Amino acid sequence: MEKLSSVIRTLEYGVIKNSDRMLPSGCLVAIRDRVAELVQKYEPACAALEGIIFVQSHRTAITMGAARGAAIIALAERGLQIYEYAPRRVKQSVVGRGGAAKTQVAFMVRALLQLTENPPPDAADALAIGLTHFQAHGTAARGALTLQQI
Repeated sequence: MEKLSSVIRTLEYGVIKNSDRMLPSGCLVAIRDRVAELVQKYEPACAALEGIIFVQSHRTAITMGAARGAAIIALAERGLQIYEYAPRRVKQSVVGRGGAAKTQVAFMVRALLQLTENPPPDAADALAIGLTHFQAHGTAARGALTLQQI
């Protein structure tokens, strides 16, 4: 995403998906490499991430933490300042209430960014993080790479 004057536009969005056949270590390398490719391609001024969320499953928490670590390493290696936003803050910023459903977030992201269709839920969350970042840091920016919990 980038913000020029008061206009925020989406440069690209999507979801990083790894094959179910990949070993966990290979998945982490693939996440790190894809994030590094995006940083090289768009040269963002900073990165914005979803803050740590609490999950009930220890296995899920460990997997998400490892994936998040891979993404953070890719960003930090390139010297990007990393901002984090709590999920409730992101929903409040975009929808107007912190308990909004994923469908509401996707709808508002589509409307605010004037997209032609609702992005996939995880991509919509990442775009919402970007919108929250630009709202929090009102000045124009070269761009921000935003990542939702992987």
